[in-house]
Amino acid sequence: MENVQNKVVIITGASSGLGAETARHLVKAGARVILGARRLDRLHALADELGIGHDHCVQTDVADLKQVQALADRALKLYGRIDVLLNNAGVMPLSLLEELKVDEWNQIIDINIKGVLYGIAAVLPTMKAQKSGQIINVSSVAGHVWGPLCAVYAASKTAVRAISESMRKEVKPYNIRSTILSPGAVASELKHGSSSEMASGAMQNFYEKNEIPASSFARCVLFAISQPEDVDVNEIIFRPTRQEV
Repeated sequence: MENVQNKVVIITGASSGLGAETARHLVKAGARVILGARRLDRLHALADELGIGHDHCVQTDVADLKQVQALADRALKLYGRIDVLLNNAGVMPLSLLEELKVDEWNQIIDINIKGVLYGIAAVLPTMKAQKSGQIINVSSVAGHVWGPLCAVYAASKTAVRAISESMRKEVKPYNIRSTILSPGAVASELKHGSSSEMASGAMQNFYEKNEIPASSFARCVLFAISQPEDVDVNEIIFRPTRQEV
């Protein structure tokens, strides 16, 4: 983990679940974290737990480019550089298409796709100027395996993979690394996101049988960041051992 120490890492969706647990692992490894999420009170509580100042917390709705830019600007104000962006914020309101939950479709697009793009937009100019950096985008096993209830969610996570792979090829002149993380059933608040009674019940049952701790995700993040600068870990797909799909 020596390549993690003192790196400046921005985390979106940091107030709970995967983001919060990754922040704990990163701080333990010596990184400097800047935390973004919509729930500022939760960020402040996490900052207190981690022993960092509240100035390392920025209320951030990733569907708003100005707020994501403010998060990146805070990292630059505090440390003068950005080493890693973890584009972690996401939602998973699953439903059948015939339920016509159009507002939830739009939420998925705004957060899971536009939010990733806004994160890239906020940090890419700085990383280009530095000629260094790493952007970690969170996809999902659902970005590889499609099925009922997850049409729009799976489309958003497939889009994250497409954006990430295209970006990987574009940023080679600037020595920027690009990583896609595609987790399966990992403990987080995502499983509570659906207003569809059918989808909610199916998800609760699926996660109860399969989920693994958020620390599994955090370890993958640290692995990708900790590699020497000439090693670019482009994609990690991981599931609970017992998860079939």
